[in-house]
This record gives sequence, structure tokens and C-alpha cells, in this order.
Amino acid sequence: MQAFTNRKVRTFCYHYVILFFCDFFNRVLFNKAFKMNSIAAIRKDYKLKTLNEEDIDSNPIKQFDKWWDEAINSNIEEVNAMTLATATLQGKPSARIVLLKGYNEYGFSFFTNYDSHKGSELAANPQSSLVFFWKELERQVRIEGITEKVTAAESDTYFSSRPIGSRIGAWASPQSKVIKQREEIETNVKKYEQAFATTSINRPEYWGGYRVKPQLIEFWQGRPSRLHDRIQYSLQENGQWKIERLAP
Repeated sequence: MQAFTNRKVRTFCYHYVILFFCDFFNRVLFNKAFKMNSIAAIRKDYKLKTLNEEDIDSNPIKQFDKWWDEAINSNIEEVNAMTLATATLQGKPSARIVLLKGYNEYGFSFFTNYDSHKGSELAANPQSSLVFFWKELERQVRIEGITEKVTAAESDTYFSSRPIGSRIGAWASPQSKVIKQREEIETNVKKYEQAFATTSINRPEYWGGYRVKPQLIEFWQGRPSRLHDRIQYSLQENGQWKIERLAP
């Protein structure tokens, strides 16, 4: 009788364990499938504006001016945030967000540590790409071009306009380098705060600006059913801009 009872208990336990793992794996698989389905279901139909050839400027920088003013007036947070894509000589890409600090007919400028990951890639391969995405206006601007350093005077002028903490940070951080712990940066900050306590904070030689000189600029306006408007400006050998519409 006791042996029979033990077998029943063991059988019950086996069945319970099997049911437990079956339920566990079902939940895992269901959650994965649900997550995939829920991500795939995320979509937005763009309807705010259009982009027609008769409404654009013949010069892409002036067209960027129009869109920039609208973005500024729309109170978009971090309106100057842009993705910067660079690549090694072997074509291995990398991307990150940087901040636009100026633009004109010569290009689009940002500032960083020349010894950073992006700085190292730009030194080897000056080709880069920028992307602005202003979701509030359902707009994107994509820029491809050659990157060059701005003049030392331009870098000095911008550096001196930065908050004191940011200027100290430029000295304190060996950007993109591996460090053991956060305390290394904090120690460096204190060191340079003391070093510059009674003197002006000059710009480190390894820190400064870049300018992306555009060779191609694409303006993208979201439209319903993913049938977006895309107008591309490509720089020709004679210095003129060729305007073309791209399929969405």
C-alpha cells in the first residue's frame, strides 16, 4: 500500500513538473510572439504636409533654411540633434547623435574630441552622413558629404562660448577611451578645476569642430500610406545642384 502511494506521489510530481515546464515555455514563446507582433504593429500614417517641386528652393541650403525655421518655430526639443554616420576605410559603419552648431553655404558644423571614435574614423575616411528627424513635422533631412576640420579660430570662438563645466569636461574626458570606473573622470574634473581656477580655460588641441560639406541633400516629407515625398539635391561638377524626385 505504501509503495503504491509513493508511486502515485512520484507520478503526480512528474506530471506537475512536466506541466510546469510546458506552461513556462508556452509563456516564453507567447511573450516573444506577442512582442514581435506588437512591434510590427507600431505604425503612424503621416498626413501633415506635402513637398512639391514648385514649392522648393533651387538651392538646398536655402530650402534647409525654410525647414529649419519651421522646426525652430515648432518648439521641437533638441531641434539641432542629428545622427552622424562615419565609417572605417574598410567600410565598417558607426553612428551616434551629435548637435548641429552652425550651418551655411559651406556646410554643417559640429564639435567634438578629435581623438574620439568618430574623430579617428573621420581622420581615415572623411566621408560621412547626417540625418535630422523632426517627427513633430513628419520630416527628415539626409546629408551626405566630405568632412573637414573647421579653422582653429572657429573652434576657439565656439569653445569659449561653452559653459565652464563643458570646457572642463573637454579636458577631463579622454572621449571614447576605455576607463575602469566613473571616478577617473570625476578625479580629472577636480584636477582641471584646480588647474584653471585662476586662469582662463583654453581649448585643448585635440578638441574642435568639423564641417560636413554636402554633396547630396535629401528632403523627406511623410505622406499617407508610406507614399512619402522625397526630393534630392545632388551637387554637380559645375557647382550646380541637380534636383530629382525619388520614389518613396
